[in-house]
Amino acid sequence: MCSGKLQTGLLVAGYFVYLLVGAAVFQALERTAEKQEKIAAAQMKEAFLQSFTHLTVAEMEQFMKNLTEAIQNGVYPVGNESQTEDSNWDFSNSFFFAGTVVSTIGYGTLHPKTTGGQIFCVFFALFGIPLNIVFLHRVGKMLSLLCKKLGKFLYEKGMRKKKIKLLTLLFFLATGILVFLCLPSLFFQITEGWSYSEGIYFAFITLSTIGFGDYVVGKQPDRIYFSYYRTLVAIWILFGLAWIALLFNLLTTVLEDTEKIIVKDLHQIGKVSKGNEASQQRRYRPAQFIPEEELLPPHAGGDAEKMESLETDSEHTKNEKNDFSYSKTIAITYEN
Repeated sequence: MCSGKLQTGLLVAGYFVYLLVGAAVFQALERTAEKQEKIAAAQMKEAFLQSFTHLTVAEMEQFMKNLTEAIQNGVYPVGNESQTEDSNWDFSNSFFFAGTVVSTIGYGTLHPKTTGGQIFCVFFALFGIPLNIVFLHRVGKMLSLLCKKLGKFLYEKGMRKKKIKLLTLLFFLATGILVFLCLPSLFFQITEGWSYSEGIYFAFITLSTIGFGDYVVGKQPDRIYFSYYRTLVAIWILFGLAWIALLFNLLTTVLEDTEKIIVKDLHQIGKVSKGNEASQQRRYRPAQFIPEEELLPPHAGGDAEKMESLETDSEHTKNEKNDFSYSKTIAITYEN
């Protein structure tokens, strides 16, 4: 028991240390390049405001192209110059990015743009994704253990096993939906200004690792977020992934069992239909086409063998009688 807890503790500590180191490296590699890009976007905006009445069509097209590239790279040239100090690669955002890499969500709104950052991202994901799988497996075991303890408690109270299984399943589903979907969606509604349905949508798309990137936390330039907001969201994602992975495994098992039941029922129906067809054919078959074997009673074969043995015995008896009479005739003739 102690060794298992020690292994779990070391795994959790190692996992979060790996994410923290990755976040620090991404921050060091990308923050300077992002700052330069923000300065360039601000200068482009200022130049446009000073001479937008004299721009040619080609210059306007180039401005739109540069603006689109800046937005795609996470730079929003709105507001005053003080916003250039706000970085997408501060430690909170870098930790959030590291969590989305190892969890394979990959929103696409934040990504490394320097050569060093891209190469480091490859190796970070190469070792981080297997580590994330092991971590989620261990967290899933912990959640399963809680359900087993609840089932054991209910069994000691005298409840039946089928009812215990149903109640623990409902408890697992209800608790997970409340903790990982309903409450976070309310939090996102308040913090991000989304509707509640948008919060539910974002939570499920994130935890299922679909990650469209159409809704991402902490990306609206007109809102002020508290420090380490995205770090908390990253931790919610990591534990939510373990819950939804167990949920998907459960649904997969239910679907596989249902498929087996359906196949079994179809197989039985096929056997019954074949038996009915065979009985119908025997019932309506003409007499001249009925095989001789089917006309015999169930033990006709045994009776026929008995009749053959009786006939053989009678022939032997007749032969013995004939032999006896013949020998008797020879004896009389010999006496005479």
